[in-house]
Amino acid sequence: MSEWVADILGDGFEQLTLPLGEDAEGEIVATLVRSLPTPTPWWRITGDPRPLAGVDVLYVHGWSDYFFQTRLARFFTDRGARFFALDLRKYGRSLRPGQTPGYVTDLAQYDADIEAALNARGDTVGRRLVLLGHSTGGLTLSLWAARHPRQVDAIVLNAPWLEFQLGAARAAITPMVELQARLWPKDAAPQVDLGFYTRAQREVADPDDPVEVNLQWRPEQAMIAHAAWLRAVLAGHAAVSRGLAIHVPVCVLLSARSAVPTRWSDELTSADSVLVVDDIARAALKLGRSVTVERIDGALHDVFLSRRDAREDAYDRLDRWMRGWHAGIGPGR
Repeated sequence: MSEWVADILGDGFEQLTLPLGEDAEGEIVATLVRSLPTPTPWWRITGDPRPLAGVDVLYVHGWSDYFFQTRLARFFTDRGARFFALDLRKYGRSLRPGQTPGYVTDLAQYDADIEAALNARGDTVGRRLVLLGHSTGGLTLSLWAARHPRQVDAIVLNAPWLEFQLGAARAAITPMVELQARLWPKDAAPQVDLGFYTRAQREVADPDDPVEVNLQWRPEQAMIAHAAWLRAVLAGHAAVSRGLAIHVPVCVLLSARSAVPTRWSDELTSADSVLVVDDIARAALKLGRSVTVERIDGALHDVFLSRRDAREDAYDRLDRWMRGWHAGIGPGR
């Protein structure tokens, strides 16, 4: 049985290895990182007054990524929530020698990772669950929530990859991707990443709120995408397009605009250079019955890694939405 141990993020963070069996590449694990709120004093007889006491947050990262956003964790723990982040199988802390980074053939394979993470939280009696996903993690969690409607109470999505960048051509390219995935599942799928998104993050980095990134786990240019993985993502996009009927409130945080990263320009420091945000905003409305879309001027693809003004705007909007959600719910389960 694995035990919680100190995490690479330092004080206040611990990690737990979650065994998930084996495949042709060997041992499969996921890794759960946790950050817990400071306990309330023993003498406070009225309970924890913080707005998110009684809430658990589960974060899932995007493609070519892992969890390292300590300030995002502090946002929730300062408000009383227990914060958990999941490095999915074959990503970040969970990547083992000889494995193909990020490789799955169906996003539903992550159900095992998510279930293991939720089971490892400890006592959950009366607690609410908020899912928090970035990019591909936002797509993965949206699909999971649609399949597990009774296990989640709210969803926050940070630039979720809900539609292919060439959305209008998705139906045309899907048969070609499916053929390639059947015949050569680990063939490289077409992608162009010149490292400009990573450069944009460096350009807007805040010396007063530094972020350290492991470039082996989050390389400057995105990891190689494989045909079977892309097929799984396109299947997820198709499911979103048909409508997911998620019954809990959803908050989607997006940059106000996109920029095409074919050459470097300062525009890339104040726009999403990964997704077509207008397409994502439209796709988000098909997630469920209650969807809030927040457009943030000057934000990058990961809105919480943006320039200070945009980043603070993102946190202010998240705080407002979380407070509104909390005010509208009844007692915990």
